[in-house]
Amino acid sequence: MWRLNFIFVIIVFIILISSCSDEKRSEQTNHKVEVTDWPIFRGNNRLSGVSNTKITEKPKLLWSYKTGNKIKSSPVIGKGYVFIGSNDGNVYAIDQKNGKKIWQFDTTDDVEAPPLLLDQTIYVGSLSGFFFALDALSGKSKWKYETGGQIYGSANWVSLAGENYYRILVGSYDNLMYCFNSSTGDVIWTFETDNYINGAPASDGNLVVFGGCDEKLHVLSVSDGEKITQVDAGSYIAGSAALVNDKAYLGHYGNKLICIDLTKEKIIWEYGDEEGDAFFSSPAVNERYVLIGSRDRSLYCIDRKNGKKIWQFHALDDIDSSPVICIDKVIVGSSDGRLYMLNLSDGSLVWSYDIGSPVISSPAIANGRIIIASADGQVYCFGDTP
Repeated sequence: MWRLNFIFVIIVFIILISSCSDEKRSEQTNHKVEVTDWPIFRGNNRLSGVSNTKITEKPKLLWSYKTGNKIKSSPVIGKGYVFIGSNDGNVYAIDQKNGKKIWQFDTTDDVEAPPLLLDQTIYVGSLSGFFFALDALSGKSKWKYETGGQIYGSANWVSLAGENYYRILVGSYDNLMYCFNSSTGDVIWTFETDNYINGAPASDGNLVVFGGCDEKLHVLSVSDGEKITQVDAGSYIAGSAALVNDKAYLGHYGNKLICIDLTKEKIIWEYGDEEGDAFFSSPAVNERYVLIGSRDRSLYCIDRKNGKKIWQFHALDDIDSSPVICIDKVIVGSSDGRLYMLNLSDGSLVWSYDIGSPVISSPAIANGRIIIASADGQVYCFGDTP
């Protein structure tokens, strides 16, 4: 009998330990993302632009949805919906399966920022300077906050242990990086820079990393918004940085793609073609490669370790669209009106689709589908036969 009691005590102890561990882990993460979702610009909080979704090499156009004006915003995917902003002033929720509109929300001004989907809420800014929290299923407003400038970049989020809300991070043309309480819309902290903030902030859960028109990469503490360090990038930063381990990768207006070591607080390599042009695209980074589009009409693949060019793909116009690495393929749009799929290893063309209108929007990839938008005001879904 004593053996049975002893075993029972051991089992209870293991269950309690496991329960405490799960509770602590849940408190730290708070948020579960389906592996088939693309809920944030660039796919994850670090803005790495990498998807593990397998895409057919011959995608078909499955559906399209037309909004009332051109689209510069990039889509996100989750809850079975596609969420995107339009220059007609609306945020849209579209059924991912058939392209039917679920709801639209009128912000009263152009929406060029990509939305952020977090649990059951959409967070998105507009060129009016308002930042909105919308119910993802109904499109109804939960709260809004008026910043002092236009909002072009996507928001990001962080969950801190012990807090029953998320911290929502977004930059504005009032030169401020904001940290909001996700539930109430209250401002937790702000950080002032010396010029406009264009892109989205990247985060590893402890740091906030972003650039702007002040030519600096800023590194802040998530908890209080205090500056940890800043690095002079050398020119305007129009896009977003990808944060991988202790390094940030970004392109800038001075025709350079740079890698910044955050621990050493300096640029450790840079790549720039003398005949190149500005980088408005945000990079995609995996364990070996850095991919970025340029206004010299090229997509570049750079060795992540040393900044050496591996290959270069020539489009027919600027590539402001930000590429996505999709296992062994790269997906990117171009102002030449085409959506391209390339082999990651050598940049050879696998497939392209002529949309016929400039593509500045960046692709969202989930569930075997590519979602992207164009200056013709339409959202496109490509994939295998439904």
